[in-house]
Amino acid sequence: MSRLHSEHHLVSRIGWLRAAVLGANDGIVSTASLIMGVATASAGPSQILVAGVAGLVAGAMSMAAGEYVSVSSQADTEEADLARERIELETQSEAEYEELTEIYVKRGLTDELARQVAIQLTANDALDAHSRDELGIVEHMAARPVEAALTSAVTFAVGAALPLLMVVLSPASVLIYTVATASLAFLALLGAIGAKAGGANVWRATTRVTFWGAFAMALTAGIGALVGTAV
Repeated sequence: MSRLHSEHHLVSRIGWLRAAVLGANDGIVSTASLIMGVATASAGPSQILVAGVAGLVAGAMSMAAGEYVSVSSQADTEEADLARERIELETQSEAEYEELTEIYVKRGLTDELARQVAIQLTANDALDAHSRDELGIVEHMAARPVEAALTSAVTFAVGAALPLLMVVLSPASVLIYTVATASLAFLALLGAIGAKAGGANVWRATTRVTFWGAFAMALTAGIGALVGTAV
């Protein structure tokens, strides 16, 4: 007798993982870039620290608000589609049954088997069957605005705190180099952790996040140097 094997899929993590990686990455990159831009403009350590703290608070609030609004819009769209589907199931049940059957035929089932599957799933939970197979709405992928907002805000703050810590610990003479090096190391670690949690290629994710972080910091530092020279 064959034994059922257990499977552990990672797709259920995609909602909070996306918000967490985005928040932490943005926190590190934006705050480190801000610090380097201000530092290369010949600002003192206290001014750099104030700018960094302000960037942390403003960024965390912006991430939370942005995620909440954007994911709420997704949730509203999903709810509107589900409401429309409920009405269609009540008023056009036969057409909806045929639509579900056609979906299964396109996936490779024979016409007869597709009809049997459609009948059984419709009898069990018609709305669930249509929301999943027609609309593509599944439980682990459903929009959760509050979860996304809180995750983004917290992870942004944690990410932003890392380059700020370097400002506190580093001597003023090497502050820029310390912040840049440490931030790139933090980004590489974040890329590796995110890839590992999501089951993705660690090397590819680490390289991608480190490259774009370095690009953002270099660009901001260059602008800060130009502005500082001009002023």
